[in-house]
Amino acid sequence: MRPIAFTTLAAGLGLGLGAAALPGTAAAQGTLNLYCSVQIEWCQAAATNFQRDTGIRVNMTQRGSGETLAAIRAESQNPRGDVWFGGTGDPHLAAAEDNLTQAYESPNNANLQPWALTQWNQSGKRAVGVYAGAVGFGFNTELLARKNIAAPACWADLLEPRFKGEIQVANPNSSGTAYVIIATLVQLMGEEQGFDYLKKLHANINAYARSGTGPIKAVARGETGVSLSFVHDAVVEKNAGFPVAYATPCEGTGYEIGSMSIIRGARNLAQARRFYDWALTEAAQRLGYEASGQLQTPSNKSAPLPPNAPDLGQIKLVEYDFAKYGRAAERRRLIERWDREVGSLPR
Repeated sequence: MRPIAFTTLAAGLGLGLGAAALPGTAAAQGTLNLYCSVQIEWCQAAATNFQRDTGIRVNMTQRGSGETLAAIRAESQNPRGDVWFGGTGDPHLAAAEDNLTQAYESPNNANLQPWALTQWNQSGKRAVGVYAGAVGFGFNTELLARKNIAAPACWADLLEPRFKGEIQVANPNSSGTAYVIIATLVQLMGEEQGFDYLKKLHANINAYARSGTGPIKAVARGETGVSLSFVHDAVVEKNAGFPVAYATPCEGTGYEIGSMSIIRGARNLAQARRFYDWALTEAAQRLGYEASGQLQTPSNKSAPLPPNAPDLGQIKLVEYDFAKYGRAAERRRLIERWDREVGSLPR
């Protein structure tokens, strides 16, 4: 996914921004530079609604979480962003460990799910959980039926010859989703067996996408039979009318805690804290579903689980060690090993 720069303007969106659109009001309230790692429609809705609610002008850039972490690292001596919203939690934890983000305690923490606060505590109060979602398989039911291929139910199934050239997954260098998948397999199988699995899986991969949502969108379009994705993204495509279904691995699977962080050295710190507080409210957390049909589990206890969203309580989850696999050195080590042993293999 190419970075998308977006500035909220009433004319551009066709939306009424109320007081935020009045001459001089937004400038009087200041500016927020938002780095956003969820879907573009959700990013736009968050920027627009926050500007409408507060009068703070929002400059938004949308990128995957891996790319955003790289940008924050590159800009560390002269930060351009103020707050980073969304994306898998592991890179947020890596940013916290590398002192790229700063601690903040929101008054809205009291309204959050325990897993959201666990993320906050493990990051030294620098990253808070905003939503959660589990890893699984998305697949195009019509395409698999036409090719007489049975849908996968377990990690082991994906290694079978029937899936040769039928699977897409993202590249962990740019995608937080792909890193969560690697860390999941390492925790589920052990590191050596996990990388042996990834090498065998490589033979059945037709492409490593740049973004985590790329593979499930390819499934929806009929360009590939199976994706490794967050399962809520598969339901989003199904709800849009595509012949998509999902399964969660019978052996167990990992999950993400989508997070939010204030960037260290933020030029607009007061506005960043105000966005942070706003993003943890029930109303703001409804936007993922209401604006773009996203189906993650929200971290605010009062925000309802979206209709048809996967229920994490019904999925066999591994005891994902966010503290270990969110460490910058561990993340870097595993991605470098993937580059050496898997990404470099011929196809």
